[in-house]
Amino acid sequence: MKAVVITSFGGPEVLQLQEVENPKIGDDEVLIEIEATAVNRADTIQRRGSHPPPKGASPYPGLECSGIVEAVGNNVSRWKIGDQVCALLSGGGYAEKVAVPAGQVLPVPPGISLKDAAAFPEVACTVWSTVFMMSRLSAGETFLIHGASSGIGTFAIQIAKHQGVRVFVTAGSEEKLAFCKDLGADVCINYKTEDFVARVKEETGGKGVDVILDNVGGPYFQRNLDSLNVDGRLFIIGFMGGVVTEVNLTGLLARRLTVQAAGSRNRSPENKAVIVSEVEKNVWPAITAGKVKPIVYKSFPLAEAAEAHQLMESSKHIGKILLVP
Repeated sequence: MKAVVITSFGGPEVLQLQEVENPKIGDDEVLIEIEATAVNRADTIQRRGSHPPPKGASPYPGLECSGIVEAVGNNVSRWKIGDQVCALLSGGGYAEKVAVPAGQVLPVPPGISLKDAAAFPEVACTVWSTVFMMSRLSAGETFLIHGASSGIGTFAIQIAKHQGVRVFVTAGSEEKLAFCKDLGADVCINYKTEDFVARVKEETGGKGVDVILDNVGGPYFQRNLDSLNVDGRLFIIGFMGGVVTEVNLTGLLARRLTVQAAGSRNRSPENKAVIVSEVEKNVWPAITAGKVKPIVYKSFPLAEAAEAHQLMESSKHIGKILLVP
């Protein structure tokens, strides 16, 4: 099969489409003939050499896909050859085929094209596990999303609004903020021209928000803590601004704050299966009902993975970037 190989660590140009061996499936796995995969920021970090795949995972990038089941392992009962599915992967999405544990596979939601279904697994599993399962965001609460025009952000806005949450967002341009507003965001903050802490306080009568989803890390840590309500929860899923900071811990104690962080890639297959099952139960009905839509900015052929990475790293996009074999 063809797959995108990281020929050496470096810029987008190191991504090359090459002929490689077909994946072999284990007894608990399915083989998917890939219709589409999506580009995640983690892929760009892997390309630069800082985010190696977990032990035993495919060396090729790609953390999600959609496609058709081509073969099933001996212990797999739910999935049949020919099923239209999408899946959360530990790697290997930038290819024509991928082997994946059966517990990480989801049906394509009714009303969603096979190609667009590739836009959901990583964002749905990340947001549902962090914001809802771990931070327990619930109806009537307030929620701040940083980097709200990203794939994660555009999904988080929609699912939070569907759950009856008041949504605050930050983004770096008026165009991105307008898009977020159209998706349902209640308070839109341009982080380049406004202090998000002051605006959050102003909009919440001085209280702060209940939950924050952050991908910036170090530079936002203190400001995020300052933006949280009593019993507030900060969840960190990325460090785009850096990993080191100095912090005043007083607020943590005074307001009983919780700080958590997680990635999805290095979770065990058992843990991923639990998340995928919760996503199917809680998120898939919202997609089927048209309350959460796939936000796809652009699709590239697999051979143009380098161009797709350039676009991702430019941050000009809104929503997801797909790759199609």
